[in-house]
Amino acid sequence: MKKFSKALSVGVAAVLVSSTLAACGGDKEKTGNSSKGTESEKTTVASTDKVTEKKTEKPTESQSEAMGQLTTINVYSRDEASGTRGAFEELIDFKGQLLDTAAIVESNGDMATKVGQDTGAIGYVSLTTDFEKNNLKPISYEGVVPSAADVINGSYTLKRPFSYVTRAKGDFPSEEVEQLVDAFIDFINNSTEGLEAVHMEGGIVDVDAGKPWAELKANHPIVDQDNSAIQIRTAGSTSVIKTLDAAINAFKPLAGNVDFVSDHNGSGDGFKRTLGEEKDGANGADIGFASREFKDDETVSQGAYTGQYAQDAVVVVVQKDNKIENLTKQQVFDIFTGAVTDWSDLK
Repeated sequence: MKKFSKALSVGVAAVLVSSTLAACGGDKEKTGNSSKGTESEKTTVASTDKVTEKKTEKPTESQSEAMGQLTTINVYSRDEASGTRGAFEELIDFKGQLLDTAAIVESNGDMATKVGQDTGAIGYVSLTTDFEKNNLKPISYEGVVPSAADVINGSYTLKRPFSYVTRAKGDFPSEEVEQLVDAFIDFINNSTEGLEAVHMEGGIVDVDAGKPWAELKANHPIVDQDNSAIQIRTAGSTSVIKTLDAAINAFKPLAGNVDFVSDHNGSGDGFKRTLGEEKDGANGADIGFASREFKDDETVSQGAYTGQYAQDAVVVVVQKDNKIENLTKQQVFDIFTGAVTDWSDLK
């Protein structure tokens, strides 16, 4: 009986030990499975994170490709005296609503330089601008590429005039200056040589409507004398400089080498320095230019001559590596007023 009791005790003990070991083994296996489960959960979480990132990625892959991996839009604009700015704001219809943080530049050339150096930039310049030299890309407007032909046929609507005004009759520094200004105005508006010079620098004119200067100069006998000691002063818009300089350089040898001094700071000076409050000061000019229509309070009818010698397109530009190709009027409005501040928001 004692032997049976002892054997029974040993057997029970063995069973208990076996059960304990099995339990431990089971826990170990469960721990192992739990560890594997944790790795699976980690994988699932990581996978979920990737999906979440893909959904919230901004800009999307297609948008990034379209915008050249850009994000923030850096807006550049001209100063308030600029005729280009006046025309641009009027054409886009956002006068007085320019984004507060827009970078302000002082001239067409400065705008071209700054935008060409900033991969996130957008601005606007004259069609006469050398886009390639300044690392710029001209943007199509409402699906139309900016060009002289499309300005003439009316399909490109972001355009403005190159306007001029002179001092009043009898208010020039001398009679000779007045006669030479008269000759130059005739040359730039009506001669084949003058129109061709303006055209070659991007001004939009009808060259075929011109007449040879040899015919026109009969009305300006002063051009046949030596005029190298006489000076004509020009002022106003910076956007006109390329076309104006081309016309001046063509005119000078045909007009006794008359001298020109050009000091251009913006369209607002065109009237002020010929007929306005600065006309008799150190900054006075004989011919003033504006890259827009003259305003109602700029009484250009008082001038001896006033008119428009060319048309020009205002061109929205970005840095050359930007992949955007076209903008609508509404998109341009939204960008320059701050409603859209990120390239990826352009749909």
